[in-house]
Amino acid sequence: MRALVISDKVEPILYSPAINERIGPVDLILSCGDLPFYYIEFIVSMVNRPAYYVFGNHGREFEYQSGKGDQWNRQTAPLGAVNLHLCTEKVNNLLLAGLEGSIRYNDSSEAQYTDNEMWMNILRLAPALAVNRLRYGRWLDVLVAHSPPFGIHDKPDRAHTGFRSFLPFMRFFKPRYLLHGHIHLYRNNEVVQTKYHDTEVINVYPFRVLDL
Repeated sequence: MRALVISDKVEPILYSPAINERIGPVDLILSCGDLPFYYIEFIVSMVNRPAYYVFGNHGREFEYQSGKGDQWNRQTAPLGAVNLHLCTEKVNNLLLAGLEGSIRYNDSSEAQYTDNEMWMNILRLAPALAVNRLRYGRWLDVLVAHSPPFGIHDKPDRAHTGFRSFLPFMRFFKPRYLLHGHIHLYRNNEVVQTKYHDTEVINVYPFRVLDL
């Protein structure tokens, strides 16, 4: 499947009426977090394909959109997209799962976790992955995350340290891909794709079009 994967930054190339001409046909939209709802909704409305997302380290954000008269409606999720956190989905023959957030570095967000807390998230996700294994003969194909694994594409500062728990996750559940954002890229020579055992770890910031 050809997927448009987005993260962390509103990209003018995509936030444009010419988005379809610029990216070509895709089968799926995936968001790795820290994006405004209006941006995800615009892409969904223009591309008209199934969309899935996880929240980033800035948490389960909300936005206000205009309603009737002078009223404003509080919105807690992007319309037209499915939250993948702690869930699995099958899209055509592709098995997806999601883990939101980043390592905990302050108390300002619900979507920051210690490594022990992320382990608990993994344990909560595991039964759904076991069902995949029974039904389809494999745990999953794509883990949609916001944070990278520890030591792969992460940074030495606390806010951008990856999760150690993702390493045994990949070794045991063997996803074909772990897609993440969170790590902004400022140089052309930064490593954005790394093979770890059976998994391709890919930093998608600010967007990538991938054949999954």
